[in-house]
Amino acid sequence: MSIIIGKDFFMNFCPICSSAEIIKTIPDDDNRERDVCQSCGEIFYVNPNIVTGVLPYNDQGEILLCKRSIEPRDGFWTLPAGFLENGESIQEGAERETLEEAKLHVSDVKLFTILSVPHINQIYTFFSGKIANDDFGPTPESSEVKLFKVDEIPWEELAFPTVIKTLKIYLEHGDEKVFNEVLEYKR
Repeated sequence: MSIIIGKDFFMNFCPICSSAEIIKTIPDDDNRERDVCQSCGEIFYVNPNIVTGVLPYNDQGEILLCKRSIEPRDGFWTLPAGFLENGESIQEGAERETLEEAKLHVSDVKLFTILSVPHINQIYTFFSGKIANDDFGPTPESSEVKLFKVDEIPWEELAFPTVIKTLKIYLEHGDEKVFNEVLEYKR
């Protein structure tokens, strides 16, 4: 059994042998402290979560946003995105999340931003994609799905700094190149 709290990972029992003899130590030939089971010797590596999504646009210069109906940030606008699942590429995950959150298909999909957010152990990848269907709409994860003209984007109601950053890069530079940046926590 394990739980994740903030930036730290706490493990109570080894999922390999069920032992409660878990210690934090720097394993041989490593340089970081890890959870290690003293009974079976298993070393546990905790890696960042990958969030992937799409910045959907149309020929009229509008951008599609989803109003979240789930926490975190219920009631705020976002680009369709979510956690990457095992067994899928980041593009497959982005397209899946876009369909799940907005009933939306996209074409001309290309990698657009890679945003590392080390203080919460997450990496965000956003693709740009041309809206391919007109019957998009709300889902259990999005109470509203709407096209916004650039001057109508609800900046004060956007859910996450990664969404704000991705939209600003798109509006300033278009989507002809990939941007790789680190978002630092402002203390």
